Amino acid sequence: MAGLRLGPLLRFVDWETGGSATVWVEADRPCTAEVRCADGAQGTARTFQIAGHHYALVPVTGLTPGTTTAYEVLLDGRRVWPLEGSGFPPSTIRTPDVPCDGVTVSFGSCRWSAAPAGEHDPVGPDALDTLAVKLAAEPAAERPDVLLLLGDQVYADATSKATRAWLAARRDLREPPGAEVADYEEYTHLYDESWSDPEVRWLLSTVPSCMIFDDHDVIDDWNTSESWLAEMRRTPWWQERIVSGLMSYWVYQHLGNLSPAELESDELYAAVRAAPDGTDLLRSFTAQADADPACVRWSYRRDFGRTRLLMVDTRAGRVLDEQRRSMLDPDEAHWLREQALAGRGSYDHLLIGTSLPWLLPPLIHDAESWNAALCRGERGARWARFGEDLRRRADLEHWAAFPDSFEKLTRLIAEAGSGPDAPATVCVLSGDVHHAYVAEPEWPGEAPGARVLQLTCSPVHNSIPRSVQLGFRFGWSRTGRRLGHALARHGRAGRPTVYWGRTGGPWFGNQLMTLTLRGRSADLRLDQARAVGAGQGMGPDGGARLVTAEERELTAHRDPSHSGG
Repeated sequence: MAGLRLGPLLRFVDWETGGSATVWVEADRPCTAEVRCADGAQGTARTFQIAGHHYALVPVTGLTPGTTTAYEVLLDGRRVWPLEGSGFPPSTIRTPDVPCDGVTVSFGSCRWSAAPAGEHDPVGPDALDTLAVKLAAEPAAERPDVLLLLGDQVYADATSKATRAWLAARRDLREPPGAEVADYEEYTHLYDESWSDPEVRWLLSTVPSCMIFDDHDVIDDWNTSESWLAEMRRTPWWQERIVSGLMSYWVYQHLGNLSPAELESDELYAAVRAAPDGTDLLRSFTAQADADPACVRWSYRRDFGRTRLLMVDTRAGRVLDEQRRSMLDPDEAHWLREQALAGRGSYDHLLIGTSLPWLLPPLIHDAESWNAALCRGERGARWARFGEDLRRRADLEHWAAFPDSFEKLTRLIAEAGSGPDAPATVCVLSGDVHHAYVAEPEWPGEAPGARVLQLTCSPVHNSIPRSVQLGFRFGWSRTGRRLGHALARHGRAGRPTVYWGRTGGPWFGNQLMTLTLRGRSADLRLDQARAVGAGQGMGPDGGARLVTAEERELTAHRDPSHSGG
């Protein structure tokens, strides 16, 4: 008798017709997975096998646009979802009106799995858990139409106490990679731990999600530099780690990002489903993807009515040669440009999802461009060695550390936001840096007609030391800006072609940002998870709630009172 091991996750909902969706599940043995909706819509799929695990991505058809319908999951005809005795409302599929009048998008990044119920959580309440509790308790409350998870969905290099104990029972942690995950089976344990959290499990079953990886999904500083990668490839454990990381990403995250039409034309997906065991096929694919990143595209596009989302891979496809460093390989850069500019006038809002912020605190931006110049050899070999050591220690590998890519993205954003067909807003959505802020650029000469914003939100569930918080604040200050200019002069790095300032934040804590896009208007809200009860601590007698820390209309004129740094 087949059982449900993980899921369901509601992934894709069709915004063009409102008639279809996809639901991801993991079963504990081969079976036929079925989704039945209360309105009669349904779908079935046979599981496929990867490394002894059994998965299905069920296409659901026959949905009615503009409705919300409850669904259940069956394996070989036996109902396995909703769980017996669940205290949560039924999972639902909500379809948009066609044509739709807008979309609500919540986003964030960096989520350690929450502490088990009843245990003290050292980093405070999980923002996703807290959102789930709110939505379950208040069925009429506004809920996101889609949840964007912008990286670090799991931490392969920073495992929990429970996972370390599980790993120690499996192998000798004195051998590399120690308490980090080593293979595909250990990756599946990370997803089990993270997505079996009852609140998050229910939330992901009823709110569609789009995902992209960042470094911790594989390892901290993933693809920082050419020399870093060469060192990793000389270790005995790296090849299995990177292949397993990409395999698990393809299964648990990437497949659900794709539309039914894209899945239908995906040759690897077809081959894996047709094979008795797709492990070798997927392993070969991801090994090739690591050896030749340009052979695969992890980035993707989603259109939500008149809002376009471009989710961009800023990790796996980097060009690391010091003399031609690029955040995106040429084909990926061409794809991004093509998708941003194609059909302008058909969308009112352009969202660029990149785990790494385009606009950083100015001191950090200048430090990274200075460091890139040192590593490139602008100040000689001795400074280059110093620069490489500093780059790794300080995680200097955002867009600013790839100066040509930064400038190309800046020009693309300006072009996409200009002209008679310009959208109302161009928003770059990012995470990674463990705080939240709003930054706005100012161009010399004629500015784009669209409102351009960097919206950064992290962590969902993590923390940073007080000293690092102070460093981020200093990075936005006028003194920090002047220090950054001095570094740039030393490195002969030149100045960016755009100026920017902070117009909101920084905010620290576990948090989610939400964009509400209606017509050509855009509203922003930042919600933080705050502990309540039991002396404001998370534990057996404590809880949490979402508190709105910021709310504003983005398409209104800029408010000088928000300016900073």
